[in-house]
Amino acid sequence: MADAQIIEKRRFASPAVTPQALAWDGKRNVLWMGSRDLRRIYAIDPDKWTVLEETEAPGIPWAAVSTNGTLRLTIGEGPHDDRYIRRFIANTGFWERDRIACPEFTGSYLSYDGQHLYLSQWYKHRILKLDARGNILGIIEAGAEVSGHAFVDGLIYVLRGTEQNGESWTIARLDPREEKPEVKDIAIVPFACRSLTFDGELFWANYRAKDTIISFALPN
Repeated sequence: MADAQIIEKRRFASPAVTPQALAWDGKRNVLWMGSRDLRRIYAIDPDKWTVLEETEAPGIPWAAVSTNGTLRLTIGEGPHDDRYIRRFIANTGFWERDRIACPEFTGSYLSYDGQHLYLSQWYKHRILKLDARGNILGIIEAGAEVSGHAFVDGLIYVLRGTEQNGESWTIARLDPREEKPEVKDIAIVPFACRSLTFDGELFWANYRAKDTIISFALPN
């Protein structure tokens, strides 16, 4: 168990309530956020902290990741919150024909290795490597509930823990190229974190319960 804490760098009021999905678009230098309750997504200028674009989502935007100039989002649809992965293009919108059902219609957070999507399943404590049609290519056991993950230099950084008993979270790291990846905790995350993204220098996560978005570094 890690004993050091993350190093918080910046804290902002979210432009909308219940910030849930979060993704860094390095091509546009934009932070994308999805509001769980409003079912809308927002492009945010991280320097001026202003909204550049706002779009209604076709369901609940549970997660997002940048994929070669577009976004992929996990969207909860219908009365049972069935989960689908949808493609979104800035200033254009969602592609109706690009809709992939998540395995068993469950899944939340997304990351991307440059070729494949990785989808976590909260209650199964695992991260799935998917092909272009949503078929499972590999399974990584996270050992706890997963509230976000992101690729950095070929490694996956994972927010893992539990929302029970007041919420307890750490950020961990694993190498998906290993036959059985070992998940190593790095630092404690002292807030109820939702989603994880990386801007090339800092990590970002939502503090959904406080309508806040936080950037942070890892301890040395």
